Amino acid sequence: MTPVEIGILGIIVLVILLLLRVPAGISLIIVAALGNSLLTAPVLALEQLGADVVRITQTQALGAIPFFTLMGIFLTKAGAGSALFELLNSLLCRRKGGMAISALGASSIFSAVCGRGISGPTQELDAGKDRYDEGFAVAASTAGAAMGMVASPVVVLVIYGFLTGESISQVILAGIVPLILAAALLALSVPVILALKPKFAPVPNKGKPPFPKQALKVAWVVPVIFLVVFGGIFMDWVTVTEAGALGAFVTFVFACAVKRMSKKFFVEAVTESVKTLGNIFVMIIGGSLFWSFLSRSLITLTLTNFTQTLDAAPILVVLFFLIVYVMLGLIMNKLATLVIMTPIAYPVIISLGFSGVWFGAMTALMLMSAYLVRPISNSDWLSFNHSMPNVRTSKIFTAQLPFLVTMLIVCVLMAIVPFLATLLPRMMLGW
Repeated sequence: MTPVEIGILGIIVLVILLLLRVPAGISLIIVAALGNSLLTAPVLALEQLGADVVRITQTQALGAIPFFTLMGIFLTKAGAGSALFELLNSLLCRRKGGMAISALGASSIFSAVCGRGISGPTQELDAGKDRYDEGFAVAASTAGAAMGMVASPVVVLVIYGFLTGESISQVILAGIVPLILAAALLALSVPVILALKPKFAPVPNKGKPPFPKQALKVAWVVPVIFLVVFGGIFMDWVTVTEAGALGAFVTFVFACAVKRMSKKFFVEAVTESVKTLGNIFVMIIGGSLFWSFLSRSLITLTLTNFTQTLDAAPILVVLFFLIVYVMLGLIMNKLATLVIMTPIAYPVIISLGFSGVWFGAMTALMLMSAYLVRPISNSDWLSFNHSMPNVRTSKIFTAQLPFLVTMLIVCVLMAIVPFLATLLPRMMLGW
């Protein structure tokens, strides 16, 4: 068999393993190990496996993942997400759909800082006699939670930067403007949706609510942490790992200050962080081995040469890959989609003259779009489902479609005007 034929066979075997529900990280390792054995020799393939494991575990940037996970757990324990929602809702509750906008805003800000969604807004949207439509309540909250996938280093961009060799700091900064734009357009879409479907939201209370002083005492830490962490990265004062460590330390001190920290909870938080890191490392090891296998099999070179011979605009090739990302994101975990597609798409995108930093932001946007239409399988919906166990899936999908259209508009805008994504990385470099 030729190397290309072995590469194609490996991709087919990978698809079969995924259909058999073998974990994506394990599937990638199996395919890459067997494929490299066919291309070289079993001994060399095993040596490569060992070398990649050592190299990955010694990568400093990946140390940011457990720190950001800890930061999210500490903020959640301190009640920062719920307090942020309560504060925004007190300002917008007299507007129709104000609570939904508050849920979007609070989830966007909170998940962007630490990559964790908050379930409180959904429960509030569904509470009371004159309540929000259940499907719309879930749609608004999951749309906000999806925002964190762009800027949160834990979710996508650290791994993308590691796999591609792009600057992780620049890739993270490239996600901030798309995050702000997406959050703003999603918030603006709420009044449009309610104008078409007024029954989705109750008539707002015109009375002026008391200002939630207690919520303010907790909620202020979220934007401060965002400025400290991402401001430090932007000014190049700290590395991504150092920024994560700083954020975790500050949130730990804050949780202690508001008397929400205990020895038992600290041990549980560290344990969860380590488990998260272990799962992600398996995925990253599999992705690295899979990339090596595709390169040795000449699949990436063949695909790159093929796309350059096409009589089509390069942006159409980009759009094709982004659609594939969305389709895979509908049926697979976002990290699995990322590590499987990046070795295939990234070399082609770079050969067409596009920025790898920009494509990282675009990748995150498309994975977010897929996230919006698969609530049954994402962790946020699983937590929301405890309060609303009888909501029909079709009802949620219908309510989420306008948010999906909004996200696709953001994606098209970012594809047409890539400067929006590369603005902060360029400023960081002093261009």
